[in-house]
Amino acid sequence: MPEGGAPISKTAQEASKTAQEAAAGTERPERTPHRRTGLLVTFLLGSLTAVPPLAMDMYLPSLPEVTRSLHAPAATVQLTLTACLAGMALGQLVVGPMSDRWGRRRPLLAGLAVFVVATVLCALAPTVELLVAFRLAQGLAGAAAIVIARAVVRDLYDGMAMARFFSTLMLISGVAPIVAPLIGGQVLRVTDWRGVFAVLTVIGVLIGVLVWARLPETLAPAERHSGGVGEALRSMRGLLADRSFAGYTLAGGFAFASLFAYISASPFVIQEIYGASPQTFSLLFGVNSVGLVLVGQINGKVLVGRVSLDRVLGIGLAIVITAATALLLMSLGVFGEVGLVPVAAALFVLMSAMGITLPNTQALALMRTKHAAGSASALLGTTSFLIGAIASPLVGVAGEDTAVPMAVVQLAAALVALACFMGMCRPWKKDSSSPSVEGAVS
Repeated sequence: MPEGGAPISKTAQEASKTAQEAAAGTERPERTPHRRTGLLVTFLLGSLTAVPPLAMDMYLPSLPEVTRSLHAPAATVQLTLTACLAGMALGQLVVGPMSDRWGRRRPLLAGLAVFVVATVLCALAPTVELLVAFRLAQGLAGAAAIVIARAVVRDLYDGMAMARFFSTLMLISGVAPIVAPLIGGQVLRVTDWRGVFAVLTVIGVLIGVLVWARLPETLAPAERHSGGVGEALRSMRGLLADRSFAGYTLAGGFAFASLFAYISASPFVIQEIYGASPQTFSLLFGVNSVGLVLVGQINGKVLVGRVSLDRVLGIGLAIVITAATALLLMSLGVFGEVGLVPVAAALFVLMSAMGITLPNTQALALMRTKHAAGSASALLGTTSFLIGAIASPLVGVAGEDTAVPMAVVQLAAALVALACFMGMCRPWKKDSSSPSVEGAVS
């Protein structure tokens, strides 16, 4: 019996059992998707999940130039990243429930249109304060892309099929972190940082046109929620009341914070401390992203269905902790004066481990809900982006001349992620009596 003495419905019991068996890595017959996802639709979903890394990573090589162009300190310029990330976090809380009520297409198209306008304003910003404001608006609008892409996947897939599809999306969206800083570095050869936002504008327009023309609606009218804000809040409360869902959400959020500490600090660490050029930084960033993509494909093609998702997630977090510890020791000078190569190697290991950490936290959390997939996706994204937004300014508190804050934030975030996973999800002992979120929000 759940709290309050209300009986658990048969559907809720079956959904809970399905989630537990899937999380344990045991195969069972999976629901056939009620719509086929063609290659173009799969590519579009990958492109939507690529919007956040495009907005972040293409801009990274220009951060030092922005500090000089707008006569602003590095910590203030890093707030342009924080603002965009915070906007994406808060925007998901709005767009997710909207997509549960009105379907996926309309909120998505509206969000992409506003994203394009905000990106144009970023390119025209005359001061760092206005750039921060416009980046916030860009993030609020761009939230529609990532939250609705995850909700569409949940509309179409269950169980292991969903975990595999998330890994496929990582292959597609993983190209963005590889290509984005390379594009940003090349754009800086011919123009300034404002040209980066001009290129982002063109990309936003292209994605919007393709979504309008080729992405079908995946949420049938009968499956939509007719309630307003109150029902959306009740759905989210029901989701958070599920201990395992909350545990996977927090674990993914803090793992993302470790990743975002790297994203925020690496332009200064690689370029200012180790003297690399924007092009060298872009190349290293791309190599790290290749590692993330390759490990993500190993996760989807080899591990899913053969090894418990919980076990793979635990291994991924352990690798992140090991890499972050090595970075901290090198930053503190424990191994003497080290060059760029050892630091880059540790960052490569940390980034690669995200390929088995992030998709599995999302899949394990979303396995516990079918109805209100938009709200569930919003909670996943909002938690990750808000925690990441908090981590971003922390990496610059000691200035641009040390990598210690980056390593400390990465290690602390990874340790908290592991604690949430072990303490709340209890992967060694699944509670067969706990109600599924399915019953709580349906």
